Amino acid sequence: MASPKKKLQGLVAATITPMTEHGEINFSVIGQYVDYLVEEQGVKNIFVNGTTGEGLSLSVSERRQVAEAWVAKGRNKLDQVVIHVGALSLKDSQELAQHAAEIGADGIAVIAPFFLKPWNKDALINFLKEVAAAAPTLPFYYYHIPALTGVKIRAEELLDGIQDKIPTFQGLKFSDTDLLDFGQCVDQNRQQQFAFLFGVDEQLLSALVMGATGAVGSTYNYMGKKTNQMLEAFERKDFSSALNHQFCIQRFINFVLKLGFGVSQTKAIMTLVSGIPVGPPRPPLQKASREFIDDAKAKLKSLDFLSSTDLKDGNLEPCS
Repeated sequence: MASPKKKLQGLVAATITPMTEHGEINFSVIGQYVDYLVEEQGVKNIFVNGTTGEGLSLSVSERRQVAEAWVAKGRNKLDQVVIHVGALSLKDSQELAQHAAEIGADGIAVIAPFFLKPWNKDALINFLKEVAAAAPTLPFYYYHIPALTGVKIRAEELLDGIQDKIPTFQGLKFSDTDLLDFGQCVDQNRQQQFAFLFGVDEQLLSALVMGATGAVGSTYNYMGKKTNQMLEAFERKDFSSALNHQFCIQRFINFVLKLGFGVSQTKAIMTLVSGIPVGPPRPPLQKASREFIDDAKAKLKSLDFLSSTDLKDGNLEPCS
């Protein structure tokens, strides 16, 4: 059975894939990106080539190169690098899984195939089992994101007896708002020591109360420091402070959701906050509008995530 050096827990940044204006991968900034996560955001675990990383918009060759770059630049700096290897093709997924093991990744994750879908637990388990078997030394995580895959098999059902079929199974990235399903995953698997990683950033505090052991999300790229403060408050049972931090995070996410918030906008915000040029998304996604960037910048300043020197004090609603 796979046994990571330590359990994957705490914050895991769902990394952005930096690109040039011409849509090519910009490998040159990944080292800077690693340093920024560790030194500025206090985030030392990453999830590569997932939704935020536009993994399904990259070729298999590109996904291999991106994984190699993150593993190489993260060596001796990051705690764990988990590579998402999900694909529509089983063979592609297996190739990516084997490659992740070869380059020294710390784990692999897989979404459900979403074109020709598995419509029951057994079909999905069989697919996941075949992928996991291609990297038998690596911890395996299921990436549950039904809103995007359209695969509505409940995570609670999937986890029932999963280690009997997939011995390397170590945990779940749960990117759904169904807290009943998530809670039952935790409640029914307390003896398994699984990693229960929540994937809806604006609801993380609720998931922590229900037993989440960590979180994977896009906002931890640029709001990791604030979210870590929430985790620390929760750990010391200062629930009032934890709630204040969650509300602060929600103010920003609620604001940008109303403007239209997705991978394109996440890339714009990351460049805005970090100064790292992560570039535009790959088509069919389009660049964030100038209006979105200006509005998001003003909101970030008002919440004290950016310097607020050029805003009047009356416009501030800083997070405490």
